[in-house]
Amino acid sequence: MRGHVPLWLKLAWTVWLIAWVPIYLRQYGAQNFLYFCDIGNVSIGVALWLESALIFSWVACGLLIFQSLYIVDLVGALLTGHHLVGGTEYMFDPRLSLAVRLLSLFHVVTPPLLLWAIWRLGYDPRGWKLQTLTAWIVVPINYFWRPQMDVNWARGLFFHEQHIMPGWMYLLGYLIVVPLGVYLPTHLFLRWLARRWKAHP
Repeated sequence: MRGHVPLWLKLAWTVWLIAWVPIYLRQYGAQNFLYFCDIGNVSIGVALWLESALIFSWVACGLLIFQSLYIVDLVGALLTGHHLVGGTEYMFDPRLSLAVRLLSLFHVVTPPLLLWAIWRLGYDPRGWKLQTLTAWIVVPINYFWRPQMDVNWARGLFFHEQHIMPGWMYLLGYLIVVPLGVYLPTHLFLRWLARRWKAHP
């Protein structure tokens, strides 16, 4: 029945978070937890316990496209040996511990989990606005704090600082283009999908 999140899923995600946080902290450092995917992990844990359509919708607007591209790149690399998009090269780096790489498979779980949660609990249209606000807060922090890490591509795409335009102009463009080009279309898609699910339960 819709409208309910199983207890086993809440417990499983919580146990996984307890294992994931210290390992990632030791491997990557505190700045890594400002990645939207990592913020999303913790937010999903909260959303599961609260059974919050708003939080799931918020996370989905920010992650659904990027995490789906992650899956495409990972599967493509496994099947063809080539990275079709980029971003999963580290998953094939033997210098990185197997435990860390296996924990990174949360990227694969996130999109179907978010879609399932929205099917189960419904879609809250305020989600994309909250994700936009999140980006407006987090990305400037990424830009100034440990800029060499280029967290969330705050200084350039694919972890390479861009030098085509002044940094402030790139940052401003990011804060406009990503909400309008990623979050808003995802919002429109999820709103349409939720209406279809509601009409055809």
